[in-house]
Amino acid sequence: MCTEKTINGIIQQHAEENWQKLQGSDYPAEWLNQHQNAITEILGLSPFVAEVALTKPDVFTRIVMHQWHKQVDIDQVCSEFTARLAETDSEEKLLAALRLFRAEQMAALAWRDLTNRQTIQTSLSQTSKLADTLIMAAYNWLYQAHSARYGVPQGPDGPQPMLILGMGKLGGKELNFSSDIDLIFSYPYKGETDHPRKPIENQQFFTKLAQRLIAALNKTTPLGQVFRVDMRLRPFGDSGPLVAHFGALEDYYQDQGRQWERYAMIKARILNPASHYASQLEAILAPFIYRRYLDFTTIDAIRDMKRLISKELRRRRLTGNIKLGAGGIREVEFFAQSFQLIHGGRETTLQSRELQPVLNRLAELQIIEPQAISQLLKDYYFLRKAEHTLQQFNDEQTQLLPDSNWTQAVIAKVMAFTDYQAFLSTLTAVMERVHEQFNQLVSEPGDEQQEQDSLFSRCKDAWLLNVSEHEFCDLLSDTLDESSALALFEQLRDFKGQLSRHRIGQRGEDTLAKLMPEMIYYMLRQCPTDITLLLPRLISVIGAITGRTTYLDLLHENPDVLKQLIKLCARSAWITEQIRSFPLLLDELLTPLYLQQQQTSLPVVYDEYSDELRQNLLRVEPEDTELLMEQWRQFKLCQQLRIAASDISGSLPIAKVSDKLTVLAEVLLQAVFKSAWQQLTDKFGVPSHLQQDETGFLVVGYGKLGGYELGYGSDLDLVFIHNAPQDSETSGAKKVSAQHFYIKLAQRIMHLLNTRTLSGQLYEADLRLRPSGNSGLLCCHLTGFEHYQEQEAWTWEHQALVRARSILGDEPLLEAFKQVRNRVLQRQRELPSLAEEVVKMRLKMRDHLLDNQASGLDLKQCEGGITDIEFMVQFWVLGYSHQFPALTQWPDNLRIIEHVQQAGLISKTAAENLQSAYLTLRDHYHQLTLAGEKFAHSNEELEAVRTLVTTQWQQTFNQP
Repeated sequence: MCTEKTINGIIQQHAEENWQKLQGSDYPAEWLNQHQNAITEILGLSPFVAEVALTKPDVFTRIVMHQWHKQVDIDQVCSEFTARLAETDSEEKLLAALRLFRAEQMAALAWRDLTNRQTIQTSLSQTSKLADTLIMAAYNWLYQAHSARYGVPQGPDGPQPMLILGMGKLGGKELNFSSDIDLIFSYPYKGETDHPRKPIENQQFFTKLAQRLIAALNKTTPLGQVFRVDMRLRPFGDSGPLVAHFGALEDYYQDQGRQWERYAMIKARILNPASHYASQLEAILAPFIYRRYLDFTTIDAIRDMKRLISKELRRRRLTGNIKLGAGGIREVEFFAQSFQLIHGGRETTLQSRELQPVLNRLAELQIIEPQAISQLLKDYYFLRKAEHTLQQFNDEQTQLLPDSNWTQAVIAKVMAFTDYQAFLSTLTAVMERVHEQFNQLVSEPGDEQQEQDSLFSRCKDAWLLNVSEHEFCDLLSDTLDESSALALFEQLRDFKGQLSRHRIGQRGEDTLAKLMPEMIYYMLRQCPTDITLLLPRLISVIGAITGRTTYLDLLHENPDVLKQLIKLCARSAWITEQIRSFPLLLDELLTPLYLQQQQTSLPVVYDEYSDELRQNLLRVEPEDTELLMEQWRQFKLCQQLRIAASDISGSLPIAKVSDKLTVLAEVLLQAVFKSAWQQLTDKFGVPSHLQQDETGFLVVGYGKLGGYELGYGSDLDLVFIHNAPQDSETSGAKKVSAQHFYIKLAQRIMHLLNTRTLSGQLYEADLRLRPSGNSGLLCCHLTGFEHYQEQEAWTWEHQALVRARSILGDEPLLEAFKQVRNRVLQRQRELPSLAEEVVKMRLKMRDHLLDNQASGLDLKQCEGGITDIEFMVQFWVLGYSHQFPALTQWPDNLRIIEHVQQAGLISKTAAENLQSAYLTLRDHYHQLTLAGEKFAHSNEELEAVRTLVTTQWQQTFNQP
């Protein structure tokens, strides 16, 4: 760690090394000597500026000659650049000019900042001004070029512009030094261009323009990159159109706009010059952002967003992060924007995109103490200066405290500290003050202390005092019988022994000393009869988080969370194990959504899951595969817990449990496919036979996924199909055949699904049902799939096809697969031989999978069990769908049984009994999973169900 003695020495050493490199370059020696003092001052502070000096001498010379390293008239510089750019005669030159101007002015800005020649407020304003200039200059040039080619887009008022919304810090004119930019594009009206021969629709024009603008800014060339462009804040995120007209934008925010989008829109700023179109767009957005009345949904939304921030702190352990960590920049911004959402509708002076005016106005309105605001602003700008210094060191988008001595030396010097440790001490104090303000924002409802009755006092004594067995039993004699109290004593004694062998630190010990009496107290109040079964489960969870004091704090500070944990652990060993393995699930107990009325419409559930996943991924770069995989898994774990908790609480029937688990898998498969597709097309390009937005790829779900019957921990049976012509190849610089591309795509999807990360596997995916099984291609052509099913497939493979359906893919492929499936299943078969094969396969499966030595019933494999029903359904489809094509309409057993009855193959009573039996068996099977057990204990209900199923089996296959 840097000290006062070493800071200047480290900086001087690197300055001299870079100075020697400059002396060996093409710069005139006389010129270098003339400006040596100024140049060496920056060479030791920023490898980024040193790199500009070495690789872009013309740029660096301009900086020095214009003395931009001392001060700059940013408006004049930007105006001159815009005028020069308008004269550029090719897109290639446009991209070069943008990058050179960015390098020139950002290097000069870093120079001024690192030598403390301007305030951080000035720096933030200049960075934002440069971004505005680069974006709009590129837009104006490309708009003219596209208009010359396609015609000018027209509306009722004449030519139409594309309006560009800058979001986040760009919108607030507080842009980071090295930052991505969040943009939203819109245009006024539908219509078409005025091209005399080939006009195109305005939507098409602006989409093409938006794509080129993103490329102009985002593309990395030998001269670098202008900005990383992020479009995920637009309506519907990545799945929405790149550009939307005003009407579509208004409809979206009125009908579907989320609370977090209101929060994001506070910073939205139109980058285009003022116009009646800009005023029109602002009039559309303002009512969505600011409500004239204060409703409780706003308070709840702020509370939810605050919880999400706290949850992220716990999950990602964001120590050393001055933006996202506890007390970081994000918490100041959230503090200000929360008050804007609450009060901005009535107090219009709070409707500012910039942070400082908002905080000052909060003080003027006496909403927050002026002294607190003054301190918060000082702390905010301290953090922003530290952030800029970190990023200006190497032009990197980072907010992490540095490890290297050089960076530590620079940040200490620039922040005016004698050593790095002094900087850290001040930073810690700053972030603690900010976090304290953040914690006071919107208190949690219903926080309550445990009742201070005699039982709680005795629970404290039972845990904290070194009592004997007899004394322990006596303390709890009013609540527990002697045998239960003795068992509890032994379990707690053993747990104390475990704790003594692990160092958890003083803070952890202090929190545990408060938490354990509370846990024992609530456990005795809620579940006194199950305590000897329950306590080991709770101890397993507590034991897993003793090294994570934030989770111990969570349980101690939120009694309702502790009560929910006790309730869930009492009901389910499976849920206990999930929480023990993945403590991040404790955050779900803060807002137990499973206690609310459940949405069961599959399209609505799909949209809800998709939207929540999209929100979770907004801060994840699409290229960060490792973090994406972790976020997918955490999302699945959280949703799965909600479903399981709803299941055991009785608020979801068994069929709806499976529906939700299935839809969850579909949403995650869509996300995985999208990521895999992006990775493969970035590397190889797109297969040449595809039209725009086509993938030529189909994911087919078999088994429980295909039949909407996924359970907890179910694997996914998948088959991948493509439609590429034999001579098709990819369009990238590194060309491969389309068939090879799709095989690699399949491999990538399987990797993303099956890889085990800190949060486990996403799904265990299985491709063994593909043509030729494990010896077949990972991804086969549709005609090859059809040929195999028609000519080579075994009967059991046709049985599997009954429960197959398309999960995602292009519409033509979806329809083509459906036709292939129908043709194969509806083929006429000899009933006697089919029945013989099905029965033979069922008996073979039972002999192989049924454990006759088991202590209970295997509800899947036993006689009269789940698999018997599935085999009967498959027999009816294969045997009779040539007469009754409706039998192949659905892949799930319940609806197929309904069609079997409608075809007259079984009576209505038999169908209803069979459906009821199937649901009963599956419900018991789900409950076994939640209880952490494999086998059921026979009872009258199960025996009656098995008898009914066995009787139907005998009637179906004419067996005695």
